[in-house]
Amino acid sequence: MVELRGVRHRYDGRLVLDLEHFAVPAGAMLAVVGHNGAGKSTLLRLLALLEPPTEGSVLWDGKAVPRRAPTALRRRVTLVEQRPVLLRGTVLENIGFGLRVRGSSRADVYKRTAEVADQLGLLSLLERHRTELSDGEVQRVAVARALAVRPDVLLLDEPASSADRAAAGAMYRALASERKARPLTICIASHQLEDAYRWADDIRALADGRLSPVTPENLFRVDLAPAGTDTMSARVGAIEILVTTDRAGPAVLAVPPGDIFVSREPLSSSARNVLKGNVTRVATHRGGGVAVTADVGVELIAIVTADACRELALAPGAPVVFSFKASAVRVF
Repeated sequence: MVELRGVRHRYDGRLVLDLEHFAVPAGAMLAVVGHNGAGKSTLLRLLALLEPPTEGSVLWDGKAVPRRAPTALRRRVTLVEQRPVLLRGTVLENIGFGLRVRGSSRADVYKRTAEVADQLGLLSLLERHRTELSDGEVQRVAVARALAVRPDVLLLDEPASSADRAAAGAMYRALASERKARPLTICIASHQLEDAYRWADDIRALADGRLSPVTPENLFRVDLAPAGTDTMSARVGAIEILVTTDRAGPAVLAVPPGDIFVSREPLSSSARNVLKGNVTRVATHRGGGVAVTADVGVELIAIVTADACRELALAPGAPVVFSFKASAVRVF
């Protein structure tokens, strides 16, 4: 439905997005993941027709969109930013605002507002004002406001970053319900990989404005410094990662989850990266196996078999050791 071709976008001369082709198919639930500064928010702004790309084209249903997109077309796509701004007034007035602008009757506005408020668990908040809401509630109100106008394409930038698990689950269930009720295309930029794997049909990773050739887990922007012959080191959070490469300076590292050895105690192996920590999450992985997330000075995700997960008694809070070879780390 919406696609970018040959897009290169710059801010103050700095290249922030470089995509030969990026398409969001009609009816898709697409998740875009990547580190801070990877270009996710910029990508959503271009897809939302809020600004034209510096180079390249945006297409809608195969037709190029003019640099100044028609209002009728812009109304078919709605972007909810990570820190949305609510209008003065109540939650009820905020959710119904877009409908009133489009000329809907008072009865229709109230009916649709109540419907999306119920889906997102906001009925008890309808008479509250912005100052009476938490950041997570503000995000849900903004999502409800977007859903209320029934856009063809809904773009969400970190929509659950301030929400607790229950609120995030309610939001994703509301999106799934809306997709079942009518044609709706959704693209979400998110750091929450567990949610992305659970709810999205397709996941794509960005790294420094480009599509990443690796899986979206364990991506880090670093500065590589010499640490020996053909070996570099990189500081990531509270840890140091050793990498087999002759490249130095700024780079993006990817630690493939399937190349991480998981144990309860350090293994006798040639792995030069041995990190101790505790399990924080265990979840079924979309691609098969079990995704084990651990805080080892930085959050890393490893993929193990269900049998290995049981044998190692991996559960939130359990001690764990992640080991991986310097040669396993991808550099780009």
